[in-house]
Order: sequence, then C-alpha cells, then structure tokens
Amino acid sequence: MQSNNPVFRRSEEFNRSGAAAYQGFGEPQQYGGYAQPGYPAPEAPTRQGRMTIDSVVQSTSITIAITIVAAAVTWLVTPAISPETGIPSSVLAASAIGGGAAFLLSLVNSFKRIISPGLVMAFAVAEGVALGAISELFNAVYGGGIIVQAVIGTFAAFAGTLAAYKVLDIQVGQKFRTFVVAAMFGMVALSLLEVVLGLFGNGLGLFDDGALGLVFAIAGLVLGVFMLILDFDFVEQGVRNGLPERESWRASFGLLVSLVWIYTNLLRILAILQQD
Repeated sequence: MQSNNPVFRRSEEFNRSGAAAYQGFGEPQQYGGYAQPGYPAPEAPTRQGRMTIDSVVQSTSITIAITIVAAAVTWLVTPAISPETGIPSSVLAASAIGGGAAFLLSLVNSFKRIISPGLVMAFAVAEGVALGAISELFNAVYGGGIIVQAVIGTFAAFAGTLAAYKVLDIQVGQKFRTFVVAAMFGMVALSLLEVVLGLFGNGLGLFDDGALGLVFAIAGLVLGVFMLILDFDFVEQGVRNGLPERESWRASFGLLVSLVWIYTNLLRILAILQQD
C-alpha cells in the first residue's frame, strides 16, 4: 500500500507489502547457482540487516538525545532573558537560524529516497537549537515551570498514544492517512502565512493568546497525536515487511517531527492558559 506521508513515501520499501518483496534485497545475485566460465565462484551472499523495533528505538533515542543536548547547550550559552536586558539578539538568531535550518533539512529528509543518518542527526541538531531558544523565551515570559510541564506532557502523549495504538489495535486506513497529511500541510501553510502577515503588522491571530490561538494550538496538538499514529503504523509495517536497517532512521525522523510538533503546541496551550 502506498503512503501519502511524504516522510515515508520516498522509500520504495515502505510502499511494498510482504516480506517476500525484500527477499534478496541488496544481495549479490547468481544464476542457476553456478559461476560464469572464466570467473571465480561467487561468495555466499551476505544478508543485509533488517529494521527491527530495537533498531528503531536505538535510532530514535539517538535523535532525541541529540535534540535535547543541542537545546540544553543553546539555552546555556545564550544570555539570560530579563526585563532589564530584554530578549538578546543571540536568542532570536538561534531561534531563526535553527528553525530555518530544521525546516530545510526536514524537506530534504522527507523527499530523499535513500535516507541519510547524518542528515537526520543534522536535523536533530538544528531542531534542538531552535527549541532551546524558543524554550528559553517561553520560560522567561511565562515561567511557572512551563517547560517541564510541556516536556512531561509530550512524553505522556507519546506513551498514551502508543498504548492506545497497541491496546485498541488501531487500524490506519487510507482516508485517515490522507486527512492527517492534508491537515499537516494545511497547518504549516497557515503558520507560514501568519508569520508573513506578522512581518507587515497584520495577522490572523493564530499565534495570539486569545481564543483563536488556543483553538489553533489544540488542533495542532490533536494533529500531532494523529501523526504519531501514522508513525507507529509505518514502523509496524516496516518491521513486518523486513525493511533494510537504515530505514530505522527514516522512522526516527518521522517520530521526532511528531514529538516536536506536540511539544511546541503544548507550550502554546500552557502559555495561553496561564494568561487566563
């Protein structure tokens, strides 16, 4: 079954079904079991490693750890935000540069046919720099342990969604995939439009602390949970189909995108609720 998810559809392996589709994948071929005349007998084929739950957990743990370390370093090396000094330019620069680099790398990783672990880890670094600066800003403005609450809420959402996916045996259909991917691109487009309009002193109010901003953030949080369900489904299919081990990095990239999506929307929800 072909996927509508841009993270996974660039991988031909994700769009095949059945482990038989991967029989002999990446192995040298011989015909009739005999060596060609004048050539040495072929060596026994070496089977390529396959994607497993353990390999997905390992690659995902690495990407999340890199993101957390990059965020912590960014927070520590940038000047503290205070009412007297305002927001240092370095914090704004880290947020803009990290966010821009993460966006570009997300496009590369999403549409790259052969996944590159190095690019996935580079995305994790850029995402961590942006999150570190954004988290420092939210902590200075809203306080109240908002960062800790958002982190705990993110991993609680991850654990709860995974438990529901396994216990309730959620089946992901084509209509659900199409809806989630369309909604994701729609929210990204609206967010970019809000940023552009904000540069000219106008805006739709999607990022404000009012009711519309709260509704938009809640919708983003729900969409992030749906994205996790898609991620779990693709990981399960990938393991079942015997994908090459390198595809674990594609899965970890998708999971990291969903977790960051949930974290940023949780931050906004907590900030708006504290204002009320």
